[in-house]
Amino acid sequence: MKLEVRKRKVGIVPVLEVVSKERINERLPLIIYYHGWQTSKELVLTQGRKIAQKGFRVILPDAANHGERKTPVSDIPSFTFFQSIHANLFEFESLIAYFKRAKLTNEFIGVGGVSMGGMTTCALMTHHPEINAAACVMGSPSLIAYRDMLKTHISERGIFLPRDYDDLTSWMRLYDLSSYYQHLPKIPLYFWHGKEDEKIPFSQTNDFVKKHLNPFIIFHAANESHMVKGPTMDKVADFFASSYQI
Repeated sequence: MKLEVRKRKVGIVPVLEVVSKERINERLPLIIYYHGWQTSKELVLTQGRKIAQKGFRVILPDAANHGERKTPVSDIPSFTFFQSIHANLFEFESLIAYFKRAKLTNEFIGVGGVSMGGMTTCALMTHHPEINAAACVMGSPSLIAYRDMLKTHISERGIFLPRDYDDLTSWMRLYDLSSYYQHLPKIPLYFWHGKEDEKIPFSQTNDFVKKHLNPFIIFHAANESHMVKGPTMDKVADFFASSYQI
C-alpha cells in the first residue's frame, strides 16, 4: 500500500495526515495519535505509517508548546507539561469535527499516544464515549498519581512550586482515568509499558491494570526503559486493526 503524508492545519493545530493514496478521499476509520513530551508529530510518523497501512486515516497533531508550536519551557516545574496535555483535551473535538465535515471518516474513532500522548489518551477516555479504541504507550492512566509523584520529587529538591498547585491542577480530577474507569463503557484498551521506565513509573500502569483487569484490556509489560521500538509500534497497529474488526 502506498501512503500519502500531507500537512494540514486544523484551526491553529498543525497535523500530519497519513492515509492510503488509493483511498485518500474515502470515509475511513480515524485514529488520532499524540506524540510525547518535548518531541513532535514527526517523531510518531513511523507509528502513524504502520497504523495507516492497516487501512486507517491517521492524524498526528503537534501538541501546544511542541513542534511547529514550540515555546520555551516554563521555569515552574510541570507547568508546560500539564498545559500541553490540557490543550490536547481542548483541541480533540475540533480535530474530529474537521474530518467529519470533510466526509473523510466513518464512525470509528481511535485514539493513542506515547508518553505524554498516552496520558492524553487516557484523559480523553473519561469524557468521550465516541472513542472506540485507545492505546496508551508508556503513559500513566492516572494524572493525579503522576502529578503527586512530581510534586513530591520537586519538594524534596527544594524547587519552587505555587502554594495552590493542587488547585491549579484541579482539572485533572475529572480527567483521571484510574478514578473513573469503572463507570465508563468498556472499549478495547491497549497498554504497553517498560518495567525499567525511568520517566513514567511502570507501577502506575501495572496497578491500574491489576485493579481493572477485564477482557477489553490488553497489557504488554516489557523489560524496557522509556523507549518505543519497532515491534511495539507493530503491536499498536495490530491492536487498532483488530479493534476495528470487533
